[in-house]
Amino acid sequence: MILDAGAIAPEFELPDQFGAPQRLADRRGVRPVVLVFVPFAFSRTCTGELRELAANVAMFDEAGAEVLVASVDAKYALRAWAEAEDVRLTLLSDFWPHGAVAANYGAFDAAAGFARRATFVIGDDGVIRSSFATAPGEPRPLSAYREALAALDRR
Repeated sequence: MILDAGAIAPEFELPDQFGAPQRLADRRGVRPVVLVFVPFAFSRTCTGELRELAANVAMFDEAGAEVLVASVDAKYALRAWAEAEDVRLTLLSDFWPHGAVAANYGAFDAAAGFARRATFVIGDDGVIRSSFATAPGEPRPLSAYREALAALDRR
């Protein structure tokens, strides 16, 4: 079960696709975060979602939110994926300990060994404002992101 609205977002530090450490704590008091867990780089559904997020980055910018996409892939795979798709979003490697951050958010499928498709909109105060997930193989609709971003205004 994924964490719900009102929960304190678990802190994390993960390397991005370039190996730079990315910390949730560094965004506190600065801007909200949309943390998007995807199962695997280069998979069809995940690639479609990545493309859609990148094509609609203005929607997140208008809400003042930063999009962070996380998977259990190594940073090298994430960098290759971002380059192949010409995407400039920040991709996070939850590779080791394998899926630990996804597990803290209730989004890790231990039996399958990957993160489920779960999204968390985290206010700049570190509180989860909205969360949603879809079934395996089912992409998240852009409308779900719009609704979740609206929760940032209902503070």
